[in-house]
Amino acid sequence: MPENTKKLIIVESPTKARTLGRFLGSGYEVTASNGHVRDLPKSKLGIDVENNFEPDYVISPDKKEIVSRLKKDAKGAQEVYLATDPDREGEAIAWHIQYILGEKVPKRITFHEITSEAVNEALAHPRGIDTNLVDAQQARRVLDRLVGYKLSPLLWRKVRVGLSAGRVQSVALRLIVDREREVEAFKPVEYWSIEAKVRGGGQEFIATLLKKAGKKIEIGTTKDADKIESDLKNGDLIVADLKDSQTKRQPYPPFTTSSLQQAASNRLGFTSKKTMMIAQQLYEGVELGSEGPVGLITYMRTDSLNLSESAVATAREFISTQFGKDYVPQSARHLKTKSKGAQEAHEAIRPSLASRSPESLKDHLNRDQLRLYELIWQRFLACQMAEATYQKRSIDINSGDYLLRASGSKISFQGWLRVYAVAAEDETTDDEAGHANDILPDVTVGEKVTLLDLAKMQHFTEPPARYTEASLIKAMEEYGIGRPSTYAPTISTIIERRYIEREERKLIPTPLGVAVNDFLVANFPNIVDLNFTAKMEAELDEVAEGTKKWQPIIAEFYGPFAKHLAQVGETAERVKIIPQLSDKICPECSKQLVIRIGRFGKFLACSGYPDCKHTEKLVEKVDSKCPEDGGDIVLLRTKKGRPFYGCSNYPNCKFMSWHKPAGSQTEETSTGDKPQGNETDATTSSQEKPDETGKASSDTPVSNPA
Repeated sequence: MPENTKKLIIVESPTKARTLGRFLGSGYEVTASNGHVRDLPKSKLGIDVENNFEPDYVISPDKKEIVSRLKKDAKGAQEVYLATDPDREGEAIAWHIQYILGEKVPKRITFHEITSEAVNEALAHPRGIDTNLVDAQQARRVLDRLVGYKLSPLLWRKVRVGLSAGRVQSVALRLIVDREREVEAFKPVEYWSIEAKVRGGGQEFIATLLKKAGKKIEIGTTKDADKIESDLKNGDLIVADLKDSQTKRQPYPPFTTSSLQQAASNRLGFTSKKTMMIAQQLYEGVELGSEGPVGLITYMRTDSLNLSESAVATAREFISTQFGKDYVPQSARHLKTKSKGAQEAHEAIRPSLASRSPESLKDHLNRDQLRLYELIWQRFLACQMAEATYQKRSIDINSGDYLLRASGSKISFQGWLRVYAVAAEDETTDDEAGHANDILPDVTVGEKVTLLDLAKMQHFTEPPARYTEASLIKAMEEYGIGRPSTYAPTISTIIERRYIEREERKLIPTPLGVAVNDFLVANFPNIVDLNFTAKMEAELDEVAEGTKKWQPIIAEFYGPFAKHLAQVGETAERVKIIPQLSDKICPECSKQLVIRIGRFGKFLACSGYPDCKHTEKLVEKVDSKCPEDGGDIVLLRTKKGRPFYGCSNYPNCKFMSWHKPAGSQTEETSTGDKPQGNETDATTSSQEKPDETGKASSDTPVSNPA
């Protein structure tokens, strides 16, 4: 091709470049920047706090070759288009590329799905760099750098060397620590419930005791329960009321980043990090045989519920063809995002083509890609389908002053439930009904029903649930902490820093995490304050909208922060991390061993340190048996500190699982996080995981020293 006749498109990733190159003509060349080309230096603060917080951007050594290539390619191009991702980070990358290209003025294009139609539409309507989005990204980057680089060295001096603090990660840690303290302080309260098995209308069903003398009944002791049981057994049970109704259940909205991470955690057992990794693969393009690389979903970092008119129309047509006209609502369903600052120009996460079913992709996607795509595809189709219809019946039964109620329901029309089955964690129940029957019989008011059995059940109130990744992301979203692009990295960071651990999907703070949190709460209350952090996020959104300048926001924060930082550095006492006691005694000095956390996870150390430096491997037994040889199951940890389960009879038995066996649901493997023992590395396929019995597949670890 003659020089200066080609058009150059610069994207962020080589995968995205290959997908674009599949359908762009020979007049285009597509290349990748491999992410940021300029950033703040790693070796110093890189922000001139005396000169309006001017950032000192540098080209990192590993990007110099890429920068040279981009300059050369741009120089020989007729036109240059910057097609980095359609968000603040992507806008900032485009801005940095524009800077390094010098006099060559590129055009900015954005698209939310990598399809021929979307890309050609973008090429037909290029624009300039959105400096408001760039400023919002710069403000966030500068703010996070100031907090991280100024606060972390203080933690090294006052808590432990190598620690870090962050504007968002520290607030997330506080949520987890506060919840753990609620759990520890919780005192269970006894209460009882009573259910009656009765026969009426020729059918057996269950009714739950609700009221006495018109007031909600509260049964606090065995004595109270026995008295009520006696009363019900000695009284007549008479039908007092029967009500039939029809209810409709609306479908869930399409996925945003947050709701996708929550659903993938609850339904698939994915970590937020893994969800985003797989979603990025689906967005950037997956090889579909002779079709080549195809972008299967829209952009995966979004807080918008918006859907394009063409996507909705295509979905409605597919639903009508596949399931029938009854499954298509009279008018298309459009949803507005409630959260302030949501980018409505973006779309929700959806398949790029509604008619591309998961079944059609099963030979091209790996197991986890297929499962996540299926979840996205089902949720999108469901949001454009008719409501599910339920027939409900309730029967009130009187026995003296007591009121019992039986409730039952059945689906009369599946609607969207035909595509998106409601998972157990999503089920809604009638709180008053207690026990839900499938179908209730025809009875008449005044009819006497026969008491067949009474069940008294003792309960105790439960402590608040510890956070899972799903519930933490939901809380962060509700409090306005972080944004779609930050949820997964925030959680990954506090896990990698050993501030929290995952145990059966629950997020539990370590003694180190508690110590860091308490130091920050005591000395930097604003940094870990939910309202303060949410206010800061809202102000950064205003920068993106062009209604605020970013430097005054940073100045308002930094002045008091820097002054307070100096004061704390002089006055705060060094924090002592209280280790967890073990039940073992040191073989060298007979003092108690404690559980400590090092680079490779937990280990046992003598409480007499530094006088006694004895350490040993920590083997944690769990209440479970190996499904292969019946040996004890022990809890081990990867180099990154992630727990996994192995057989104590290793090496004779090489069983391993990410999840505790004996019926527990297995959790996914994670790329780069490989179960291993102290002596031998193990290998794990990122595409496979232990099967439902807990037995390791051929690609899961075989080296598992217990």
